[in-house]
Amino acid sequence: MSWKTVLYKYDPAVPSSWLLLLAGFVWMAVGVFLCIRAADWLAPLPDATAVLLAAAGTMVAIVSSRFMFRGIAHRNVERISRLPERTCIFAFSAWRGYGIISVMILLGFVLRSSLPGQYLFLPYFAMGGTLVLSSYVFFRSYWNRRQRLKEISQIM
Repeated sequence: MSWKTVLYKYDPAVPSSWLLLLAGFVWMAVGVFLCIRAADWLAPLPDATAVLLAAAGTMVAIVSSRFMFRGIAHRNVERISRLPERTCIFAFSAWRGYGIISVMILLGFVLRSSLPGQYLFLPYFAMGGTLVLSSYVFFRSYWNRRQRLKEISQIM
């Protein structure tokens, strides 16, 4: 049996609309994970410092979600919408996205091993909040696609 036969036989293909849900859940899960990790580093700090850092992280998350990551999410939605109706489950992210994810994981490991957690709170919390806030783009796109399909099926 050739490798192509094996690849096609075990192809984890799903409806492309599921990729929108998967991408949204991955962005949200990673965001929540980063926020929880950041909160652990915030706990030993004085209350006033913790509140200021949390407010700063929230503001950075809102701004970066609005002006950077929503655009990235919209481009991913457009890419997913151009995929065939059934496609590989791993296509929820572009190949370049997997490279960026790998670099971010490596960067996180290097930062955690070289800096104390109090200094990492802001970037971790801001990135986590940004991912959580931007994940709604995927969920909204899935919902809109589902509503359009429902309307089309009612017309026919």
